[in-house]
Amino acid sequence: MNEFSWIFIIALVSMTAFELWLSLRQTKHVTAHRNKVPEAFRSQIDIADHHKAADYTVAKGKIGRIESLIGLVLLVFWTLGGGLAWLFDTWQSLAWSEMTTGIVFMLSFFVIGAVLDLPLSWYKTFSLEQKFGFNRTTPAVFLTDLAKQTILMLIIGTPLLWLALWLMGSAGEYWWLQLWAVWMGFTLLMMWAYPAFIAPMFNKFTPLEDENLKAKVEGLLARCGFKSQGIFVMDGSKRSGHGNAYFTGLGSNKRIVFFDTLLTSLNEDQIEAVLAHELGHFKRKHVIKNMIMMAIMSLVGLAILGWASSQEWFYTGLGVQTQSNAMALVLFMLVIPVFSFFLHPMMTAMSRKYEYEADDYAASVSSAKHLIEALVSLYQENASTLTPDPLVSAIYDSHPPATLRVAHLQGSSE
Repeated sequence: MNEFSWIFIIALVSMTAFELWLSLRQTKHVTAHRNKVPEAFRSQIDIADHHKAADYTVAKGKIGRIESLIGLVLLVFWTLGGGLAWLFDTWQSLAWSEMTTGIVFMLSFFVIGAVLDLPLSWYKTFSLEQKFGFNRTTPAVFLTDLAKQTILMLIIGTPLLWLALWLMGSAGEYWWLQLWAVWMGFTLLMMWAYPAFIAPMFNKFTPLEDENLKAKVEGLLARCGFKSQGIFVMDGSKRSGHGNAYFTGLGSNKRIVFFDTLLTSLNEDQIEAVLAHELGHFKRKHVIKNMIMMAIMSLVGLAILGWASSQEWFYTGLGVQTQSNAMALVLFMLVIPVFSFFLHPMMTAMSRKYEYEADDYAASVSSAKHLIEALVSLYQENASTLTPDPLVSAIYDSHPPATLRVAHLQGSSE
């Protein structure tokens, strides 16, 4: 162990302790407000639904604390515990080429990680979500999804890993800059390809058939000057009772997608208002701004990796003696969340600002009243707590708390 080992340990323990403290704080706050619906929602949310949201939040918090502790143990095992060193040495003993060894090492690490995550993922789906009435999936669908995800990872990930390792070994001192360009290109390609080729592997997408709703949506799109490839309904009820709506795709391949569960819980005016909010993200350039932010953060991250991967202390400090490009990539992916945890509040604040701006846009082209009705209905349907702890919400929640968001919309409609 060296100085970096102790820095890593202190950062990891501090992050985990802070996460656990925040989770317990959230549980305490939500429990304390369990028996009283906030005044702004008393006419729409009954006490039974408020209880359900509180209990669901507390239950998710308990699972989250277990995940944090398991994550700490696994991270220590893989690094200082020698797990990565053992896995790499195992594949290296087969005397394959450096490129083949590196790719197989990384892929096997990802597969092992998925297997280790499986029990908790299974529990959350078939126990937690089932208990609160949200799970609609079956063991067969769950395992089929897992198999599809693994196949996709191998098909897409293998050439991407090969290219990354090739650049690291052949592109000179500034390989990280070229890898960044490749990563940005790949990201844009996936944004374009996902709705047409990948998403249909997991869900069925059918054109919106409700003519009245379709006319209303198309009227909104025309008023906003927005063009899409189509309006689709996704069979979200195949897996979950949660409702949602989203835009996906890039350029001319943009699609509007409604969960079928959403269409059964909201009326036409409310659906229009939700769509207007999503359109607000495009009209206010939030998608482009997020892409630019992601590009900057990726560039900084790869620049740090380019520097750290040439430092012996980076490997030895994390329990590895053998230096390799593949090992550098895996180590960096493992430890970067620990050292970037402090960015959460900044990213959350930016996201909340965007949500308020999208709400303002929706109020200007549709109806603040209908959007409030839709939001309350979605809070109720998804058992989202109306009383999150303010500090926890500020750090983690990408959307403003319900009370602040509704108050903002009410102010914009006056």
